Amino acid sequence: MESSEIRKFIEQAIAENEVMLFMKGTPEQPRCGFSMRASGALNELGVQYAALDILPDPRIKQELAAVSGWPTSPQLFVGGELIGGCDIVLEMYESGELAERLGVEMPDEDEGPAPSVEMPVSKGPIPLENRLG
Repeated sequence: MESSEIRKFIEQAIAENEVMLFMKGTPEQPRCGFSMRASGALNELGVQYAALDILPDPRIKQELAAVSGWPTSPQLFVGGELIGGCDIVLEMYESGELAERLGVEMPDEDEGPAPSVEMPVSKGPIPLENRLG
């Protein structure tokens, strides 16, 4: 796969998924603490989202940075707009701004964590996990 194809795939994933998380690993098996916390915030909100592991090919991270102008991961996009990385996502989660932006209610602390959902794996050229199903 050429770098231009990877970039096109990333741009298409952002455009086609209302909530798109680029991360190290997957929501079920994050490969860094920042990715774990960002996906955990989305999971706690019960949000449907797509996630892409940037680790299988270093060009994915390079092309993502070129598309977003943001050098680190994870990166959360909502409605095609870059929200930011882990720190921003967590700040927005804690303030309730993330739930508001996503049009969901903040979970009650008494309810415990959101239930886990089995996530299908895409058969595309880059494994995109989609929680929109």
